[in-house]
Amino acid sequence: MTSLSIMGLLPYPVGKIVGGQIFYKGEEISKAKESRMLKIRGNEIAMIFQEPMTSLNPVFSIGSQMIEAIRLHNRMSKNEAKKRAVELLDLVGLPRAEKLIDEFPHQLSGGMRQRVMIAMAMSCNPKVLIADEPTTALDVTIQAQILDLMLKLNRETHTAIIMITHDLGVVAQMCQRVVVMYAGRVVEEGSVKDIFNHPNHPYTEGLIRSIPDLHTKKSRLFSIKGTVPKPGSIEKGCLFAPRCEYVMDKCRVEEPLARGYS
Repeated sequence: MTSLSIMGLLPYPVGKIVGGQIFYKGEEISKAKESRMLKIRGNEIAMIFQEPMTSLNPVFSIGSQMIEAIRLHNRMSKNEAKKRAVELLDLVGLPRAEKLIDEFPHQLSGGMRQRVMIAMAMSCNPKVLIADEPTTALDVTIQAQILDLMLKLNRETHTAIIMITHDLGVVAQMCQRVVVMYAGRVVEEGSVKDIFNHPNHPYTEGLIRSIPDLHTKKSRLFSIKGTVPKPGSIEKGCLFAPRCEYVMDKCRVEEPLARGYS
């Protein structure tokens, strides 16, 4: 929801921004008109969506969708855009890119569709890339290739990457700063080193304890008890209180401030 808010893609009237501000290069884009957001999306800020099958149009070929996105933000002929699309598909490790470009989404596996989405997001060299679980459907080898590719993009084109993930291994490899969210609220933020070595919030501590340790034998892996509360079901106090092993009486009536490192 946070990333959709940044992109101006919240489904209206179901969702709307009721508080806070979103700034990009000093401009408050949370109040920008749709005509302005059309220029920002893709060219300035791009997003890799978690569900590629619902993000790709099933009635258009992969190539036509990529070419449309490329030409929308770049002054290119159709042939130049097609060549660029093939290069991007090669770049994300897709085989036979020249033929693949004429195929439709249903003809590709989930991992292949995800890589197509990554190629489309990178097509215009955006200044900010929002990656929503970008490697969920990929095997470990392809996941490593995609993460390396994103790091290369970050280094060579200075693209800032906002990574949304539950995989703390990916966080440790990719990120410099971490924001931990629970039930839609920020509970802690800081550098990767600080978060991993000195977690302040019980939820962060639970996430780190859930990582399997290859050097320690355990009969069962650690898991945080309970489930995430339904939106609006907890009207006061800490949202994590029902699942917290350190809970106190005041936790059920007072909402703690987000903890962070300077």
